[in-house]
Amino acid sequence: MIRRPWSRHNLRMTITRLNPDGLHKTPGYSHITVVEAGRTAFLAGQCPLDVTGTLVGEGDLDAQVDQVVANALTALAAVNARPEQVVRSVIYVVSQGTNMPGGVWQRLLESPLAPAFTTASTLLGVAQLGFTGQLVELDLTAALGA
Repeated sequence: MIRRPWSRHNLRMTITRLNPDGLHKTPGYSHITVVEAGRTAFLAGQCPLDVTGTLVGEGDLDAQVDQVVANALTALAAVNARPEQVVRSVIYVVSQGTNMPGGVWQRLLESPLAPAFTTASTLLGVAQLGFTGQLVELDLTAALGA
């Protein structure tokens, strides 16, 4: 069990991440995340679109992951949250052909958003996402404190 009090600008909360005995070992995420906090932010799925709404990196999974990370960091900053405050992530990867969800997981763990993926996380291979050419999308929930 990892129990970390979080305090920022007088916002106090505790995020506890658990990997109970009897469940398989994970590659970095936690099976369970418990939050004692007053407010929660639910981010819309972050897509690999730039500020103009143009798809970034058509056919380039790494470029799309990097754009999704940048967008997620911008969205978190808008609510004064950091990656460490993420309590749930769902990662969607178009997994037809050579695109493998595990490679996306590794790239996310090497990104500035990496602390977000120590929490309860789900990685899904899907047939299609919302925009033509889109290969990845990231859905985050963050605990903001009182």
